[in-house]
Amino acid sequence: MLQERIEPAWLDAFEGVLRRCAVQPGDTVAVLSESQSRPVLVELARLAAARLGARVFGLVMPTVLARGIPPARSTGASDALQNLAPVVAALAGSTLVVDCTVEGLMHAPELPAILRGGARVLYVSNEHPEALARLAAADDGSLERLVKEHVRRLRSARQMRVSSEAGTELAISLKDAVTGGNWGYTTRAGTMTHWPGGLALAFPAAGSVNGRLVLAPGDVNLTFKRYLEQPVALVIESDYVTRIEGSGVDADLMRSYIAAWGDREAYAVSHVGYGLNAAARWDSMALYDKRDFNGTELRAFAGNFLYSTGANEVAGRHTLGHFDLPLRHCTVTLDGTPVVEQGRLLP
Repeated sequence: MLQERIEPAWLDAFEGVLRRCAVQPGDTVAVLSESQSRPVLVELARLAAARLGARVFGLVMPTVLARGIPPARSTGASDALQNLAPVVAALAGSTLVVDCTVEGLMHAPELPAILRGGARVLYVSNEHPEALARLAAADDGSLERLVKEHVRRLRSARQMRVSSEAGTELAISLKDAVTGGNWGYTTRAGTMTHWPGGLALAFPAAGSVNGRLVLAPGDVNLTFKRYLEQPVALVIESDYVTRIEGSGVDADLMRSYIAAWGDREAYAVSHVGYGLNAAARWDSMALYDKRDFNGTELRAFAGNFLYSTGANEVAGRHTLGHFDLPLRHCTVTLDGTPVVEQGRLLP
């Protein structure tokens, strides 16, 4: 395990990201954390905001230790705020919220109210700061331009198709989908981003996804922080995984965990998309202990196809069960035009 003490390069990276979030002297910056947050991230956020002359305050919430349900991982839906009105009001009234909760506020029920108040939110993924510093977006704006271009392509397309030599054949309607992208910082009031960034996503409307998704050895189940060693096939009908095929431990783990929620919505599609960050590495998970690693890098590495199950507000589905599944070597087309070819992001 790498040591988690303040390093100058890590503080420089935090300052750089907050500067790219347009933090100005006198702005109010809330550093949100919970009792199980990684302390070094909270301290780096506080020091970086202070360096920029912001007025910084911290909010520390107790981590909710839920009983009677499976451990929730990789959900993007922190329950730390518990709908406490004074907490939501304090965050909504801030210029920038640096979100250092373990799971992040991306799908948290309080997020819309925070954004309506005009705050912008930066979720610092629960990674080791060495990884965050390595994946901070460059000052030249190149990643932002690339993500915006691919979001534009997603928004103008009617259908996404995904195939692979391993056997994936998915048809995804983009009609009425909500699309978006992330490049690791935000300057606009009422918006949210996460660091690291570098992906384009669509949340399909209900009944939009059909086909077969085949996870091959080397593909990733980020809920388990595990590279697959044996193939697993998901049969998907009108958004829902109706069969999980496979004879090995990887398939058994998926069947066991998803069934443990006792919730049909855990089997449904959350979002689909593809990675755009050339600095992110597929092999990075092998280099960190599990407790050091949250996996945002593997969601963003260039050319991966990201399929996720679980909550999808666009389709009116809510659940805590969630899988993030980055796949390699897929071909992704938008209205017949390839944007990713056998795992290679096309220009």
